[in-house]
Amino acid sequence: MKKRAFLAGWFAFILVFSTLLAPHVLVSAVQAAQISDFSNHPAKADIAFALKEGYMWNYPDGKFYPANQIPQAQFVASLAAIRGVKETAPVPKLPSGHWAKAVYERAQKAGILADVTIDPNRLLTKEEVAKLVFNAWKPYRGEKHKNYTNTGALITWGWMKPYLPGPKFREDLPVTRGEAAEILRFLWQDKWQLEMGARLQQEFHSSLKLVNGVITGRVPKADRNFMVDVTFVTKENGPLIYRNGQSFNVDLKQVSSFTFFITNAKDSSDAGTYRYEGLPSINPVNLTQKFH
Repeated sequence: MKKRAFLAGWFAFILVFSTLLAPHVLVSAVQAAQISDFSNHPAKADIAFALKEGYMWNYPDGKFYPANQIPQAQFVASLAAIRGVKETAPVPKLPSGHWAKAVYERAQKAGILADVTIDPNRLLTKEEVAKLVFNAWKPYRGEKHKNYTNTGALITWGWMKPYLPGPKFREDLPVTRGEAAEILRFLWQDKWQLEMGARLQQEFHSSLKLVNGVITGRVPKADRNFMVDVTFVTKENGPLIYRNGQSFNVDLKQVSSFTFFITNAKDSSDAGTYRYEGLPSINPVNLTQKFH
């Protein structure tokens, strides 16, 4: 009991103060930590990435314990860290002074705890982890596919490994800290690419000018991480496409709509899709891919 209380107290310290540490301090701590317990783990790259970015943490002995089933408080803390939540909302379930209260109040504000039974020490199953993921990612990718369980929907989306040999999703199986690191990296990368996509969209939109029925603009020059293009749907001659760094000059009489695409060059995932219709108005509609 004393050991468990010590670990809980240490984790509380990490939860409260990790978001206050400067990035170089976090990196230094990671470099100093022992990695022997995950150096041969299949998710070692994801674990190292999580430690470097500061959304997962080692235990006080410097080990990660990738085979341990992840508790609710740890996964909730990781989601709140990735989301970058600063504001809080009340969590009456946890008394004042509870070691996880600060993290849960941030998660509550972000909607991460919607329809979730609050139990910081609960060891999570695949279904419970997937539920928290969909709660956390609702502002970015919307609702999960209604015909699947949370587990089935997250596996179908590609952010959780399927149960082998299958064919069932096995929602009841435990999720280890190593497996959680794999899932959380998908979220970190998705948030990053959506933020980059929004910046590229803003740059593209700011370049647009409409003069005498002719629209001019420039496709932003993205780095190698992204493929960007604008596709004009012409009324007679099929699509008219301009790509990375190209400028364009198009008579609006020739087109019915145009769409700006930002695509992840590594895995072809959608980092942003914005359609301009109802021309000559040039107000975009965000059609970035949703979960369902």
